[in-house]
Amino acid sequence: MPLNNTQYDAIIRTYEEKQNKNRHLLEERRAHIYAHVDGYKEMDDSIASISVEQGRKLLEGNESAISELKHLLRSLSESKASLLAASGFPADYLEPVYDCPDCKDTGYIDGRKCHCFRQAEISLLYEQSNISRILEKENFSTLSDEYYQGEDLSRFRNAVEECKKFVQNFGFDYHNLFFYGTVGTGKSFLSGCIAKELLENGNSVIYFSAVGFFEALSHLSFDYKNKEELHNFYEDFYQCDLLIIDDLGTELTNNFVTSQLFSCLNERHMRKKSTIISTNLSLEELRNRYSDRIFSRITSNYTICKLSGPDIRMYKKINKQKSCN
Repeated sequence: MPLNNTQYDAIIRTYEEKQNKNRHLLEERRAHIYAHVDGYKEMDDSIASISVEQGRKLLEGNESAISELKHLLRSLSESKASLLAASGFPADYLEPVYDCPDCKDTGYIDGRKCHCFRQAEISLLYEQSNISRILEKENFSTLSDEYYQGEDLSRFRNAVEECKKFVQNFGFDYHNLFFYGTVGTGKSFLSGCIAKELLENGNSVIYFSAVGFFEALSHLSFDYKNKEELHNFYEDFYQCDLLIIDDLGTELTNNFVTSQLFSCLNERHMRKKSTIISTNLSLEELRNRYSDRIFSRITSNYTICKLSGPDIRMYKKINKQKSCN
């Protein structure tokens, strides 16, 4: 997922802050041990003199100097660990501290972005997409069925139950959801409810409007300078725990869109990564607009939830205007 320079610099600064924080923490720990564990500082100080002495022996032709040095340092390390344990500290108390041991808080592993950097990108873009503010108002705690009646009410309640099961079983039961129906009946709202719960549980969630999703893909696919960004973008929406594509059908549909949508759905299915799609299209319109392969993939691998009823957004807007008058 592409970042601009300001966003990239912001993430890099967080890594610098992590490094400084953990370096300071290690220094505090070492100072505490030196002050309260008798003999530990002397052992630490002896490492340099031992290394120098064995180096001198090596230069003088003593071929066993290296093996002797390794033996002495190993013995010294064991003695230091014993001192720590005897004083009630874990053996690794003075080992380097990292928020992410995999990349050692650099953000990169062998020149490629670490998983923690990828998640930082997702979190930053998610925060700046305004979705987080929307979810403060649109979540399970604010969910209401007061605008539904009859069959519409039954459909809505069934969809809510599917959403709650989706969250409850997420992580050990691969599952996808497809919401369809008329405008303003709660499809995006329910997607948001799930997103908020999973984000709070530490899962990676990427939300896209269909228009934004395909525009980003198009921009990266036809800009040959952005091949690495395109690769990272694919990895993000192929690998994230949950991908939400909202308002499918509002984009300008063409061969590029159709092929990219199928690739996305197929790849995520192969990786057993969950996806939620919402659309105002009917199932017949969905089949006519996209390929039979896409229609088959969705109807075979997704739980289909139909929502119907009044345009709730319009109802709320009218009621708000009445309350103001």
